[in-house]
Amino acid sequence: MKYVDEFRDPDKAKTLITRISECMEKLASGRDKPLQLMEFCGGHTHTIFRYGIEQMLPDTLEMVHGPGCPVCVLPMGRVDDCVAIAEKPEVIFTTFGDAMRVPGSRKSLLQAKADGADIRMVYSPLDALELAKKHPEKEVVFFALGFETTMPSTALTVLEAKRQGITNFSLFCNHITTVPTIKAILDSPDMQIDGFLAPGHVSMVVGEQPFQFIAHNYHKPIVITGFEPLDILQSIYMVLTQLLENRCEVENQYSRIVPEAGNMPGLNAIHEVFELREFFEWRGLGSIDHSGVRMRDTFKDYDAETKFKVANLKIADPKSCQCGEVLKGVIRPWQCKVFGGSCTPETPMGALMVSSEGACAAYYNFGDLPELLEMRNKEQHEAPTV
Repeated sequence: MKYVDEFRDPDKAKTLITRISECMEKLASGRDKPLQLMEFCGGHTHTIFRYGIEQMLPDTLEMVHGPGCPVCVLPMGRVDDCVAIAEKPEVIFTTFGDAMRVPGSRKSLLQAKADGADIRMVYSPLDALELAKKHPEKEVVFFALGFETTMPSTALTVLEAKRQGITNFSLFCNHITTVPTIKAILDSPDMQIDGFLAPGHVSMVVGEQPFQFIAHNYHKPIVITGFEPLDILQSIYMVLTQLLENRCEVENQYSRIVPEAGNMPGLNAIHEVFELREFFEWRGLGSIDHSGVRMRDTFKDYDAETKFKVANLKIADPKSCQCGEVLKGVIRPWQCKVFGGSCTPETPMGALMVSSEGACAAYYNFGDLPELLEMRNKEQHEAPTV
């Protein structure tokens, strides 16, 4: 297939749904609960809701929406550090637009901008580097966040800044890694996942090998997945086929984009500029070992955490939020007590309502909100009291 509309063909979708249903008739036999597949990436979650894929699937199959939205899992303490840096009079703070509304304990970057901080939205770290060249009297800080997908562009920008001798540019580094996060989910005592759809854009950088441990050590099938509706449906069918055949492998549905070995120039840039942190705090999931990166000592002149003192405090999410349970598949987004009430995309309280790729935001924007709230209220009413 060559054109995007071919990946949205209704007839091909119907064929795949039929095959998925046939697989589930066999797999559901003898099970007392639905089979669960997790799509790790927020882009997959968005596609699933935008095209109504979840409604097409048989009731015996549930999609669990993982933590693959880097904006959503940014903890409050790191947002507070962003605001503290941005409010310094000598700083121009630059960020991608979807991070502007992430709530901290005091305010978001958008609120800090309204209060007078010089905060500017950019489309790439190179835009921030250009600002540094235009404003040598200012310290330009780029808010670096995202999984391995965005690490190469950030690393290459730092290398370019060093090559040009630009010293008023730095990163506030919040890049996070995929594999330790999946491992933390697999090690969770609440884990109920039967198979995974691996993130396509991350895999475009890291390749297939980093996901092998899921199949070999945890005996879970995993398929690297593209972002169109037929990509999602074909990958679900591929995972179910593995389960039927008692196989646990890493398969690459997104082979038109993802090379087996990944992107070596991008990986080399990442390894030159960044190193793993001992641990990193995730909103909704807590601290996960080796799940984030920081600047190497050789690039400390470009590290905002070295240039500016940051509190780096751990601040807990509001107790009413149940983001952790949603991320691990223990509950559905609409089962959270604050979903659709005090927590909405306009006034997000929890991690997964912040970005359009977050599972709660996807349910809110594309689901039948009155029906979802009625289901939650009915469940709460029927729950036994202790």
